[in-house]
Amino acid sequence: MSANFLPNGGAENSRTYRGMAPDERRAQRRAQLIDAAIEAYGERGYRGSTVKSVCAAAGLTERYFYESFDSSEALLMACYHHVNEQLFTEIAKAAEAAGGDPAARGRAMLRAYFSALQAQPKPARVFLMEIRGVSPTVDAAFDEALAQMGAAAAAVIAPDQPAPNPLLQTGVVGGVVHIAMRWIRDGYQPPLAEVVEAALALGLVLTQSRS
Repeated sequence: MSANFLPNGGAENSRTYRGMAPDERRAQRRAQLIDAAIEAYGERGYRGSTVKSVCAAAGLTERYFYESFDSSEALLMACYHHVNEQLFTEIAKAAEAAGGDPAARGRAMLRAYFSALQAQPKPARVFLMEIRGVSPTVDAAFDEALAQMGAAAAAVIAPDQPAPNPLLQTGVVGGVVHIAMRWIRDGYQPPLAEVVEAALALGLVLTQSRS
């Protein structure tokens, strides 16, 4: 369906409405859809959440969905990137507050990461569970996003060291993700501190390979 499926059968009116320009209104509606989708996917899963149900939860009609998204897969990826960006912002702040030692920075990042997954289970489900196996296109986008996150995390942990081997980086990031998935499936057991140390042992392989 066309992305121009807008009210009144044409382009959105260019006039300001309630103090907001058209671009601002579109951005607001897009954010509403992402927030509603994260809630829906976290409760019912991606496959259990229709475009119609997400739009209803966002307080929007379906015609507004196609302003921002070509498909439900595009919305899922937008949700993933939104959660990913918020999460990485938090873990990067934790690393900066931990000082200059790579092990301390890595530990702080992992503590922030696992704490966020535990405190916000619905975004965590989108971030870890719902994104996989939807389609080859989504899988490829997810793999690329993981690679980018791994490179960014390695740069934050040890900014003065050369970039790690991409294959090793992929293995380490994948390992941390699988630790997180296992931890969530096991009801957030063992305790947070133990999970952090287990993941840290894996993550430090990256810094050791760059020394």
